Amino acid sequence: MAGEWTRLRLGDVCTKIGSGATPRGGSSVYLEQGDVALIRSQNIYNDGFHHDGIVYLSKKHADELANVEVVEQDVLLNITGDSVARACQVDPNVLPARVNQHVAIIRPDPKQLSPLYLRYFLVSAVMQAKMLSMAGAGATRNALTKGMIEEFTVFAPPDVREQQAIACVLGALDDKIELNRRMHETLEAMARAIFKSWFVDFDPVRAKAAGQEPVGLAPEIADLFPDAFEDSELGAIPKGWRVCTIGELATVVGGSTPSTKEPRYWDDGTHCWATPRDLSALATPVLLDTERRITDAGLEQISSGLLPAGTVLLSSRAPIGYLAIAQVPVAINQGFIAMKPQPGMSAHFLLRWAEASQADILSRANGSTFLEISKTSFRTIGLVVPADSVQSAFHGLLEPIFTRVVSSEMESRTLSALRDALLPKLVSGELRIKDAEKIVERCV
Repeated sequence: MAGEWTRLRLGDVCTKIGSGATPRGGSSVYLEQGDVALIRSQNIYNDGFHHDGIVYLSKKHADELANVEVVEQDVLLNITGDSVARACQVDPNVLPARVNQHVAIIRPDPKQLSPLYLRYFLVSAVMQAKMLSMAGAGATRNALTKGMIEEFTVFAPPDVREQQAIACVLGALDDKIELNRRMHETLEAMARAIFKSWFVDFDPVRAKAAGQEPVGLAPEIADLFPDAFEDSELGAIPKGWRVCTIGELATVVGGSTPSTKEPRYWDDGTHCWATPRDLSALATPVLLDTERRITDAGLEQISSGLLPAGTVLLSSRAPIGYLAIAQVPVAINQGFIAMKPQPGMSAHFLLRWAEASQADILSRANGSTFLEISKTSFRTIGLVVPADSVQSAFHGLLEPIFTRVVSSEMESRTLSALRDALLPKLVSGELRIKDAEKIVERCV
């Protein structure tokens, strides 16, 4: 099958290859909302287009960059810096858009090369390794030039319809992963909204104090809330609730890093060992695995030991604020504060409290090189604790939401691994489309 394929020089099959530019005035002209989006390297990932960090331009500044306009189906490639070689297709929902100088627009002629096929070809392991090697050959920073990109050789079926069929097989997996991601966002928004309503704004208590029925609550849950407030050191709080420190509700511990010069601490390690980097890439506050693992000997070097599943993790420096509930036993490095819930305390309550209290937590941090909050300072933070019955009801609502998020996150990881396994076989011609379709159909 692969013998029927052809090698396409990218410069010969594209109508546009070129990088963008920064508008006159630089970041000072960026807008939170505007007429035209400006796509930057932080929006380009191999798993797809990310909307975090999107900025906008006025029509005036966008018109100055008319020659770097992005159109539907364009392939975007990061060409400088640490993110060099990351590639994706533009999300049509972000258009109209321009790109800055760190991103290249690659616009294939669709009669010769499918844009979606090109996107998958660029993110294949072989092509990623090739681009990273080329980019690192320069004297200064990593960079891919227009000339380099034009000389890329794309291995593809000569029939564009076959290219599209290959891309559709891989796209079906990405579509399911994207569907899960959107569901995660919805479920996470629901969880945050419930916490804020019950424990920040005290909506059910305010409604009952005004002689009204709490909106959206089943009668048996509404009955759990008081109908009055009382004074406390934190101000007015629901009657019968209490003020505690976080140190009273959870065992707060930190971690450390076993010497990386000792192979016996790391080689063939079996215990998950987390750093804030493991949380930085999470789309949901669910820790299922870690990049590195340690041995029994390595674990003995960490005083907090192996923390149980259900521990709430908060990055305590560089930066402060990454959050997750560990779904596996895990050891941690010194960049964390870990909260092991006391008996009867909900991990979901602790997670959402930490999420809602970011400003308060950050205000207690200090440090000359980078901000860090110490365990001592963290333990003394005060918070309003609901009656046990209310907390139990909250946990009962949140647990199935979280369970669904965990389940779909695990599914997405399986689908992602399958996509990554199929990708090189499909773009090399090793695997037939029909065989790949059968594999994918069983999974989606």
